[in-house]
Amino acid sequence: MTAARTIVARHPPKSAAIPGRAARARHGWWTANRFLVLRRAAQLGFLALFLTGPLFGFWIAKGTLASSLTLNVLPLTDPLVLAQSLGARHWPEATALLGAAIVLAVYLVLGGRTYCSWVCPVNPVTDLAAYLRRRLGIARGGPVKSSIRLWMLAMILIVAALTGTIAWELVNPITALWRTLVFGSLFGLWLVAAIFVFDLFVVRDGWCGHVCPVGAFYGLIGRAALMRVSARGRARCDDCLECYVVCPEDHVITPALREGHGPGPVILSGDCTACGRCADVCPERVFVFTHRFDRTLDAAGADGPGNTSMNDLCTDGGQR
Repeated sequence: MTAARTIVARHPPKSAAIPGRAARARHGWWTANRFLVLRRAAQLGFLALFLTGPLFGFWIAKGTLASSLTLNVLPLTDPLVLAQSLGARHWPEATALLGAAIVLAVYLVLGGRTYCSWVCPVNPVTDLAAYLRRRLGIARGGPVKSSIRLWMLAMILIVAALTGTIAWELVNPITALWRTLVFGSLFGLWLVAAIFVFDLFVVRDGWCGHVCPVGAFYGLIGRAALMRVSARGRARCDDCLECYVVCPEDHVITPALREGHGPGPVILSGDCTACGRCADVCPERVFVFTHRFDRTLDAAGADGPGNTSMNDLCTDGGQR
């Protein structure tokens, strides 16, 4: 367990069950929840693009998050699916290569794990489990190493090479849930229910933070990403620890927030999902979205960013 996690475990903030109350009181509901709301809107928006065909006969996007074609023009391919295809010795078509290149370029700018917090349909389920854990006061759970997801990633690539198939996509909860939401398949519900129970009763953020190979893959991409979260206002930090409570990858915060623990205020870890919840719940408005080369620090005693700026990141929240 990291030092930050030990601090949170031994000295949980008074508002641990509902982090963000202070931020909401000081800055208003929207500022305290805007990134949560925007993420849910993005996730519903991506789903809506695929539902127009089955529901209304007008196909905006065809396929799944693994591989799709938008308006019969724009191909998008999950780079992990492409990697499995190459490992299985199946050379993809030019459109699949182009689609993977487009997706890779986007996430190299926005951050690999923005896929996890802004696109993935499993994310609202794991967020709900984390929210209920806090409300019900369920303990953090047993030790599960986050490196398991890297072993899972290696395993699915090895299986693809040995079997000559993209076997992971048969059981990938993301793809399965997408089929459930778009095509009505029930298999995805069982997988997602298992993930929900695992996250709620076994390990906090167990699936996304410790097991999911898709998150591990996009985390590797995220190491080189341009967009970052910065603890620019860390001089204002009052050690409320609410950012640690809501962060699904809380080990990424300390190097940026605590002077002397990292190279600067920017969160450089590829594990950061850029969900913005640290910003939402912080009453001192410590965190901002910026780029990886920004080493700006607010002067001690300086006020945080204005409420209306999309670049200020600190307020309240209920569910993560």
